[in-house]
Amino acid sequence: MKIFKLKLKHLLFVILLMSIEMLWSQEITTPPQHSNLRAMAEWEEVQALTIAWTDFPVILKQIVAAGRLETQVIILTEDPVETQNYLMAANSGGPAFTDMNNVTLLEGPLNTIWIRDYAANPVYGNEVDSLFMVDWMYNRPRPDDDTSPLLFADLLGLDLYGTSESPYDLRYTGGNYMSDGFGTAFASELIQDENDGTGGFDIFYPTHSTSEIDGIMQDFMGINTYIKMPTLPYDGIHHIDMHMKLVNEETLLVGEYPQGVADGPQINANIEYVLSNFNSKFATPYNVVRIPMPNSTSGLYPDNGGSYRTYSNAVFVNNTILFPTYREQYDTIAYRIWGEICPGYTLVGIDCDNNGSNIIAQSGAIHCITHTIGVEDPLLISHQPLDDTYDDIYPYPVSAYMNHRSEISNAKLYWKTSIQTDFIVAEMSASGSNNWTALIPAQQVGTTIQYYVEGESTSGKILTRPMPAPAAFWSFEVLGEPTYSSELQAVTFGKVFPNPAGAITCIEINSIRPVTGTIVLMDMLGRKVQDIYSGHFSSGLSKYFFDASHMTAGVYHLTVSSEKGKATIPIMVK
Repeated sequence: MKIFKLKLKHLLFVILLMSIEMLWSQEITTPPQHSNLRAMAEWEEVQALTIAWTDFPVILKQIVAAGRLETQVIILTEDPVETQNYLMAANSGGPAFTDMNNVTLLEGPLNTIWIRDYAANPVYGNEVDSLFMVDWMYNRPRPDDDTSPLLFADLLGLDLYGTSESPYDLRYTGGNYMSDGFGTAFASELIQDENDGTGGFDIFYPTHSTSEIDGIMQDFMGINTYIKMPTLPYDGIHHIDMHMKLVNEETLLVGEYPQGVADGPQINANIEYVLSNFNSKFATPYNVVRIPMPNSTSGLYPDNGGSYRTYSNAVFVNNTILFPTYREQYDTIAYRIWGEICPGYTLVGIDCDNNGSNIIAQSGAIHCITHTIGVEDPLLISHQPLDDTYDDIYPYPVSAYMNHRSEISNAKLYWKTSIQTDFIVAEMSASGSNNWTALIPAQQVGTTIQYYVEGESTSGKILTRPMPAPAAFWSFEVLGEPTYSSELQAVTFGKVFPNPAGAITCIEINSIRPVTGTIVLMDMLGRKVQDIYSGHFSSGLSKYFFDASHMTAGVYHLTVSSEKGKATIPIMVK
């Protein structure tokens, strides 16, 4: 255990400390000069979980107990001795700690437990290098809370950038922010309301247009797609973490009320707005998974005075997910849904509705009272999981984006069928632009395939995605022959060969009736590479061709479309 104290007994030592702080412990109020800024996603590898030790110590102790099994837990506390005594006592907040391993006590002033809102946020320069922190102006008049980013930056030796001076002054809170790690972020329109020159607290509110807000987020954090949704009528704090969670690059976990209840209609409208106007980083629509928003023990929802109970207010701590729980009848559903979208992770539920620890009545839960700081040398891996397929003839291309500051030296694909015990290892090949590819051999109809990827940097760092692999993996199924009706898909793919392609490639198209349509070749980001055909498809089998000899190696997608639908298959170019 480490204890870092800021309260010093001797005046000369205080003066010396202040002099040192004046030299380097200051927020930098101009945009970072790094290229290719990348705000970290919450599911990435972290070096620290941070909390503020004040109210609800029973909940905080459970967070520390689970978090320190995965990473260092840094506790901001005004009384390190009292905090340590509580953690090591058997009659308070759960089992006693036998040691303080992986726990750092940072002594400093604080006002509240809501560290998500006032702590700084991790950002990388050059995509995977130069970790620094970005501190927005807090939207509450709590001066001690607002000094904490400097304490954490000092402790870890990180640069701290602040949006506190014009023209970059920005008032913002962490509970109203989520990043996909690739330049897209989500927020409610609270971000606009608190930067229009007016506000409900006795603090300064900047005046910025929406485009100016977007510019600040881009300049400090590399956010180039900033999705803002209308605030919810019954959510008094208007933080998106109270009803949604960005689980990975293309999956949104969204709270669901009974039809017509509380904020259900506005949440549904907001999600439809997102789906209609934005795509994931893979240029595909977001996957939306719904999870219940429980009522209170009295049966009330927020529109009738009930608390804002939510299961989305959760935090990733490397291989573990901490999320709030309330009552068993709903908790069992939440465990199932979290387990389905994040298989292989350790799920730790923490009661946020218990006598003496009813934190949810204050409109907050686990995400609100935690924050994370990313590692200084991230090994970035991004992969769009394969969908179920009808193809039992051709191999299944797997492509993953990998990057590290020392570069990636090699990558591996691990795959097996669901009835096999051991994973089979396939070496992945560099296919340009930090992409690595490999093939899973074709499998017979009815087979479920499980797989994960691993990257190794030149410096020797190894990381898997999903992070808890091999306990965690992606899976897809080889389905039986699809059936099509005249009201659904009129044209479908037959064989596409050779695959992998390297020269003239044949595309077989089956049409159940004469129809007009197109064949288009797209890259992994959904950008059109080539129009292969546009016109009339005759009934039956027809063949079309394209030349892959001048194409960059990698995974592409062929799409055949008609007025009744479309079909898409992957193809690898070698």
